[in-house]
Amino acid sequence: MAEGDGVADQGIRVRLSGSADESDIDALKSWLEREQPLEALVREGKLVIQVRSDTAGAGERGSPMGLGMEIFLAFVGGASGELLRRVTGTVERAFHAWQENRRDVESGDPPDGRVDAVTPDER
Repeated sequence: MAEGDGVADQGIRVRLSGSADESDIDALKSWLEREQPLEALVREGKLVIQVRSDTAGAGERGSPMGLGMEIFLAFVGGASGELLRRVTGTVERAFHAWQENRRDVESGDPPDGRVDAVTPDER
């Protein structure tokens, strides 16, 4: 789905530190796509997981991925506050699990990052 093709503005933004590279972006996106609750929402057409330019975070201290990209999980048709909180928690846990896995399978520390819920006003 191309940016802007019916994707809601409400979602969850995942930004990795400047030490992240393209393989980290791809690996984390794949990890999130396989996370059971997220996979179910994607299959039901309620959630889209995409990599996009991080124009909002450009220039923020310690924020965007080194490539100027972020992973954005967009709710299609919106989400209740409870669903947003629950999915944000799932993404945070999945992100930390991905970091631990990367630490085990690759040399060096995994990139740090942030997981933030985003409402239409913040996008």
